[in-house]
Amino acid sequence: MTEGVARDRWLELAATVLLALAAIATAWATYQSSRWHGKQAEAQSASIAARVESTRQSDIANRQVQVDLALFTQWIDAYAHRETELTDFYRQRFRGEFQPAFEAWVSTRPRQNPNAPLSPFAMPQYKLEATAEAERLEAQAAASSEDVKRNIQRADDYLLAVVLFAVSLFFAALSTRLHTFGARAAVLGLGWLLFTGAAIWLATQPVSISI
Repeated sequence: MTEGVARDRWLELAATVLLALAAIATAWATYQSSRWHGKQAEAQSASIAARVESTRQSDIANRQVQVDLALFTQWIDAYAHRETELTDFYRQRFRGEFQPAFEAWVSTRPRQNPNAPLSPFAMPQYKLEATAEAERLEAQAAASSEDVKRNIQRADDYLLAVVLFAVSLFFAALSTRLHTFGARAAVLGLGWLLFTGAAIWLATQPVSISI
């Protein structure tokens, strides 16, 4: 076997190996891109659902504040007119979340204490579960939105890898069509360079697998 024939066979072997590896890598990167696009869709759905529920909880909290405010206003009016029976009537109908704030506000003796909070609504004891839930859901929606951005970027990264592997496939195939050793070696070397660089970069990316 002459030296030229041996070199040609080595180039053919290198081209065949590159074609096989690049084809497998292209299929893998395509699969991963599809998986991360699916995760992006899931995260987007979760973000939308959380924001919708957060809005619903905010609406509930607003209605509860309106009820608390209406009853407190009626209580103030009855108290100002010294209608004891009526003040007791309204006080008994305060919501459970409003009562601690009201009791704490009364204990500050607002009529005598100029530094007292203006109303129970300014007291730290006035806490609505619906408001806290709305804030939690909004934070959850924001986190899901960040997941959407990350997953889109990951899908795009894998798509870029698909392009790089496809180019390396092209160079590997092109090398088999050239006739001079130097041209074949140069084109094949470029294909291997692209493949190796893309493979190393892809190894640093997160992987999503569904069984």
